[in-house]
Amino acid sequence: MTFGEQPAYLRVAGDLRKKIVDGQLPPHTRLPSQARIREEYGVSDTVALEARKVLMAEGLVEGRSGSGTYVRERPVPRRVSRSGFRPPAGATPFRQEQAEGEARGTWESSSEQAEASVTIAERLALKPGDRVMCTKYVFRDAGETMMLSTSWEPLAVTGRTPVMLPEEGPLGGMGVVERMRAIDVVVDNVTEEVGARPGLAEELLSLGGVPGHVVLVIQRTYYASGRPVETADVVVPADRYRIAYHLPVK
Repeated sequence: MTFGEQPAYLRVAGDLRKKIVDGQLPPHTRLPSQARIREEYGVSDTVALEARKVLMAEGLVEGRSGSGTYVRERPVPRRVSRSGFRPPAGATPFRQEQAEGEARGTWESSSEQAEASVTIAERLALKPGDRVMCTKYVFRDAGETMMLSTSWEPLAVTGRTPVMLPEEGPLGGMGVVERMRAIDVVVDNVTEEVGARPGLAEELLSLGGVPGHVVLVIQRTYYASGRPVETADVVVPADRYRIAYHLPVK
């Protein structure tokens, strides 16, 4: 096989990728061995190895100890639906994180006081080291972990109030807008920025991914008269979910 300007390992990976996408190498099929790739494409062991690494980093194949490398089952992406403010009162935290009315699932959370890091302090217009309430969530759908979320709220706003703990007290689990309203803080704006990055080891462990898998990160911040009163990172596996926005037309 004659290769052009593109590095040989990318050409090999591209041809194997096409075979996987086209179904010539269906899920659970053993990927050609390094020796077979070397022979079929006329490349070195190093090129064959790098091509396999590319496919593994893309999540198309996975290594099985003592067995080889196999084509992964490709999930049909499901939607994580988003909209502006939280849904009506009484919605569960799982429902609050999705705009779809039929969204169902289980969730768990834990809260603890912490010092704002440089990044979180910037997002909340605080000084690094200022106290915040950090709450971590795990959301599951049919028993499968599908979304992680970590939120931070300035204790300068919620400290020593009935809503200091987001999931406890009289308004536990009611959502940022309603909880803030209870302490006379009127949320009037919310922003969400979506990005992608390799998942952290602890994230992939929870989400059932493998090293190198990409996650989508929704960086959300609630504002009251221009002041940030809550910010959060919502993390979902990019190979299993798509972010769908429902935006009202005014």
